[in-house]
Amino acid sequence: MPPLSTPGIVNGLASAWLFARGRAEGLLLISPGMEAARHSFVAALVCLPLFVALRLTAWWMQSPPPAGVAIALAGELVGYTLGWVAFALASRMLAEQAKRTEQWPQFIAAWNWTNIVQYLLMVLLLVPPALGLPSWVGNALGLAAVGYAMWLEWFVARTALAVPSMTAVMFVVLDLALGLFIGGVTGRISGT
Repeated sequence: MPPLSTPGIVNGLASAWLFARGRAEGLLLISPGMEAARHSFVAALVCLPLFVALRLTAWWMQSPPPAGVAIALAGELVGYTLGWVAFALASRMLAEQAKRTEQWPQFIAAWNWTNIVQYLLMVLLLVPPALGLPSWVGNALGLAAVGYAMWLEWFVARTALAVPSMTAVMFVVLDLALGLFIGGVTGRISGT
């Protein structure tokens, strides 16, 4: 596999920005082949510092924090990696069932790049409590962010795979189910 080029990263980020604003032409910035799908996993590296910051912040706000932060973080990192890989593999099977195997590489690339938008949104949600705003403001913003993230995932699936709305919902449900399962297992392992 040739190394990921700067234009490939720029196109992936630009695609995510377009998708985040509900613009389907974001798909035009992503090549349809497996190379684009493989390279899109660089998004996991971009999101990694955001993930670590979110976990450390959650533990810092928790009382008491987990006993062994290093062990807990190691467990969370395993779960983080599994989340990216498990969804890719499971979504491939779901795409086959929907008879959209040829569109899957472009879909997973778009999905991966838009994860950056979702992680940035989660980091922004740390601001209201830090500013001392009432908890209901943070809760309302958190609920809106979850709704937006689910819409974004649905929009990417519907656009990239060219599937009906309810089929796109199945990809979102798959992601949620995998996230809950992996999060539960990781939480038990890491003691959080």
